[in-house]
Amino acid sequence: MQTTQHAEVVIIGAGPAGAIAAALLRQQGRQVLVLERETFPRFSIGESLLPQSMAYIEEAGLLQDVVEAGFQYKNGAVFARGLDATTFFDFRDKWAKGWGTTYQVQRGNFDKVLADGAARAGAQIRYQQTVLAADVDSDTPSLRVKDNASGDEYTVTCRFVLDASGFGRVLPRLLDLETPSAFPVRGAIFTHVEDRIAVNSGFDRNKILITTHPEHEDVWYWTIPFSNGHCSLGVVAESAFLARYPGTEMERLQAAVAEAPNLKALLADAQWNIPARQITGYAANVKSLYGKHFALLGNAGEFLDPVFSSGVTIAMTSASLAAKALGRMLDGETVDWSADYAVPLKRGVDAFRAFVTAWYDGRFQKLIYFKGKNDDIRRMISSILAGYAWDESNPCVRAPERWLAALDSAVSM
Repeated sequence: MQTTQHAEVVIIGAGPAGAIAAALLRQQGRQVLVLERETFPRFSIGESLLPQSMAYIEEAGLLQDVVEAGFQYKNGAVFARGLDATTFFDFRDKWAKGWGTTYQVQRGNFDKVLADGAARAGAQIRYQQTVLAADVDSDTPSLRVKDNASGDEYTVTCRFVLDASGFGRVLPRLLDLETPSAFPVRGAIFTHVEDRIAVNSGFDRNKILITTHPEHEDVWYWTIPFSNGHCSLGVVAESAFLARYPGTEMERLQAAVAEAPNLKALLADAQWNIPARQITGYAANVKSLYGKHFALLGNAGEFLDPVFSSGVTIAMTSASLAAKALGRMLDGETVDWSADYAVPLKRGVDAFRAFVTAWYDGRFQKLIYFKGKNDDIRRMISSILAGYAWDESNPCVRAPERWLAALDSAVSM
């Protein structure tokens, strides 16, 4: 016999968006049930945080949990092409006010730290739960859920649903909200390696390394150092390019890395002892970020591209905006979810989108590697790279396409 339970707010997914939203709603005194399909810790990419995300971790009361977890300190980014073209950005020297440092994290551990913190704040988190069906149009929304451990099914009724299911995109699939992304179909092959990078190599473990392929500027690699002597390593390219490499995922990634001379030298002694994985077609979009009794957070709503590590920052921004709007709604206020949630969220997402597009068509790369940019231009770029895509005091956020076009003309003269 199927049982029916009730919670004030149900959150699908216990990743960063779900955990931050749960902790913020608990600060309001809300009853929160989080349904997570996996068991934590579990593997995920998106391991290089941006400083902007620290403000949301602090707002949710989870800063001490993260600081004490021992993750790799991060203060910037290095970009490299071949052996000669290298430039770096220190996120402490940026246009926007706010955090200039953050961490590079193994997401299994990081997500568990946040989820455990939300649980200590009073959120109920159930792992190994799959949402099978959703009714979010009725006066009392409900979800049909399967407990994967026992096989039992049950119904949860609530006042509102937040979908923070990430790439699982539970409500977009169940409610037919998915729409094609405008970005070309790209894929990523990635793994963790015991990097064995020499201390005197010049490699700065406090910064993510983004490497551009020496011949194909739309192909790039990430190297994210962790505090345990390992790195996250991946290559991103259109699917047709990745299909050129034969063999296992590990062999394909090794062949791709061998084409980048700086990485080949840097990882010459690395131990490749963890199987590689591939994801393809990760970019996504939806018809709407909200409905009568639901809102989509983070990657459940839209995912752009991993090049600027914006995913977790967008997820946490969405959680903060949604928790504020939802709190007011549950208190009986009339909330305009477009004006109070979707529009402000998409303002930053669209800024990131402009720079992702400009990265792949070469305009932003030309600017990043340009040696003659002045200090203010560097600080504006640093702010974007640090995640401050909602700070409209920054000209490159306020009008990104116009800003990029003007600088592209200037550096091309």
